Amino acid sequence: MYSVRECPVCSNATFDNFGKVKDYTVSHETFQLVKCKKCDFLLTSPRPEDSHLGAYYLSSEYISHAAKATSLFDKLYGLSRELATRWKLTLVKKFSDAQSPSLLDYGCGTGFFLKKMKQNGFNIAGVEPSPIARTTAEQITGIKIHEDISGTKSEFNIITLWHVLEHVSNLNDLLDQLKNRLKQNGTIIIAVPNHQSEDAKKYGTTWAGYDVPRHLWHFEQKTMTQLLSRHQLELIETIPMKLDALYVSMLSEKYLAGKQSIMTFTKGLISGVRSNLTATNKNYSSLIYIARHQ
Repeated sequence: MYSVRECPVCSNATFDNFGKVKDYTVSHETFQLVKCKKCDFLLTSPRPEDSHLGAYYLSSEYISHAAKATSLFDKLYGLSRELATRWKLTLVKKFSDAQSPSLLDYGCGTGFFLKKMKQNGFNIAGVEPSPIARTTAEQITGIKIHEDISGTKSEFNIITLWHVLEHVSNLNDLLDQLKNRLKQNGTIIIAVPNHQSEDAKKYGTTWAGYDVPRHLWHFEQKTMTQLLSRHQLELIETIPMKLDALYVSMLSEKYLAGKQSIMTFTKGLISGVRSNLTATNKNYSSLIYIARHQ
């Protein structure tokens, strides 16, 4: 375990304790969240060394890399993923004005999104550190998926990170590398959980969006804007991911009850809908930040 010594957003070196959060998915260990005293950025610290983080993804319940769904909950996740992917396609098209746009999906998982983009005329590339997910992604996309960013040499019109940035330990290094791979006026699309959402406030430290220790950083609009500015990326639009409130609230209810049931499913669904209906100032469960290379 090691402690973060410097805030990646403002470089401040002093933090306040925010709360302790349990890993409900894999280890059932408890981790500390701390908040930067200067900019209020929230992060997990102390945290496992990078070489040990992989062990915290080894669970059948951790389904972001699952190619097949078995339980009812996983099947519902799969359905929502299909709907979300179609919506993502529409969104990416909106911000792409190139004739044959090139797209890099960083943290592409099993390649579901990349496959959809390829089918719709995009020149695709992907990065995925997980060897299991990477093999599946190569099978369904028909292209080589890179293990890390160094394998990509081209410049891209669009770079996407769908719920990936919160997992990346080398936050500023990665953003620099991604910006350097954006064409002039290229667009980067970053989706992350928002700990200022109504569902985050409702569930507190049981909120599934914290997902420690896999989520190393915990974003909200103010600190994300500052982080993008630090890398000369101009924020042009912030868009909610409303389906996430349903999924995250159902998981949070499961954590509270200690098991999954029709009751936790129903309560989570109601809570997620309420979170979306009561969200103010765009504080939805997850947000997509659209930024351009300045």
